[in-house]
Amino acid sequence: MRIEDAKTFGEAVKKRRKELGYTQKYISEFTGISMSFISDLENGKKTIELEKAIYIVNMLGLDLFITERGKKN
Repeated sequence: MRIEDAKTFGEAVKKRRKELGYTQKYISEFTGISMSFISDLENGKKTIELEKAIYIVNMLGLDLFITERGKKN
């Protein structure tokens, strides 16, 4: 999935969480991060804290990459 904004980032996190059968409550208890933050993250709220978001992504077994877009001719 190409991440273009907070909304698509949140959708990717939510999709993976559901694939693993995890609830927001489980992730909250496992990580110590509030359920409201997890909900905000999944709903694309733009004021999330990046470090927490990256932690959750890693916990869900996902990798993040930043790559340079191909140059257009």
